[in-house]
Amino acid sequence: MGITKTNLFSVTQNNLAKMAKALAHPARISIIEHLLKTSSCVNGDLVEETGLAQATISQHLRELKEIGIIQGTIEGTSVCYYINPEKWEEIKSDFNKLFNQYKPTTSDCC
Repeated sequence: MGITKTNLFSVTQNNLAKMAKALAHPARISIIEHLLKTSSCVNGDLVEETGLAQATISQHLRELKEIGIIQGTIEGTSVCYYINPEKWEEIKSDFNKLFNQYKPTTSDCC
């Protein structure tokens, strides 16, 4: 594999790619949907909710935490995860800017 030439792209393009990569797994989407539905959860709930192993859930949570879309607080021996509202709005805004650039045309170009 070659080296990724991220320096060829804008900061916005690199950030969108990082966010898309972190969201690009169905388990992570499932985790996010569960957090949105419950407003918070303990890590053990995610094992029951998704049917995945604890180690697998932890790996997916790490990916989501790295982009800042989720946060966690320690409560005794459990960790309570929740959506980071500021990051959620930032991600939503960034993707909306990208998607809103599309302007449908009436001509057949292809």
